[in-house]
Amino acid sequence: MSETTVYQAYQGNTYLFGGNAPYVEEMYENYLANPGSVPDSWREYFDALQHVPAVDGSNARDVPHLPVVNAFAERAKQGGTRVVVASGADSELGRKRTAVQQLIAAYRNVGQRWADLDPLKRTERPSIPELEPSFYGFSDADQETVFNVGNTFFGKETMPLRELLNSLNETYCGAIGAEYMYATDQNQKRWWQQKLETIRSKPQFDAAQKKRILDRLTAAEGLERFLHTKYVGQKRFSLEGGESFIVAMDELIQSAGSKGVQEIVIGMAHRGRLNVLV
Repeated sequence: MSETTVYQAYQGNTYLFGGNAPYVEEMYENYLANPGSVPDSWREYFDALQHVPAVDGSNARDVPHLPVVNAFAERAKQGGTRVVVASGADSELGRKRTAVQQLIAAYRNVGQRWADLDPLKRTERPSIPELEPSFYGFSDADQETVFNVGNTFFGKETMPLRELLNSLNETYCGAIGAEYMYATDQNQKRWWQQKLETIRSKPQFDAAQKKRILDRLTAAEGLERFLHTKYVGQKRFSLEGGESFIVAMDELIQSAGSKGVQEIVIGMAHRGRLNVLV
């Protein structure tokens, strides 16, 4: 075989060749568990895959596959695809029901330390055993076991452990790091839990709201560019990434204004002075 033929054969090969599939799958599993644990080249490739819509059309991030595969394998060994519900007086199931509540509390307390705040994904996640199911004695076989999570705001009273873990990760380990458990007012804690957990920390904006957000961001960036070119060398204070705060303040002012007008109208109506406002 000539050198040209060998070169062409090698050039037509790729690291995504079928024989390398186990290696690629293992690397992808490591990426899903901890993006900072894989080399830069692989991380960039896997990052691009996260922008591909899911089968159901949603933008939900992919989750590690191995625990799910192992869970179904264990269910097959136990005799079919029956749903295991953690209820009854069994002591081991009782311990696991308590462990589920402890797992939820751990994510609410320290889940923000696993938040995806590094856009380059170079920082490895710190080791926090309390956020690992294995810390509470759960195995892959428990992934499809249904537990009662009635004291949460995830919209369901019962959920499989796999679905609960995905919900906790989306809520507390996504692009927003929520830290509120230091508050002493229980009502405030429940308010934050309800606001974050019902939407998995992913607000849904309509087209008009998105346009207004873009308008506020563009205005802030445009003003800063103007000041930079108009007053070159002058001491000034930059936004330094505070553009998102401007959007938050705009929403606060708009909401407070609308609710303030409502309160004024209601108050004047109660005092018989609504005709003055009109």
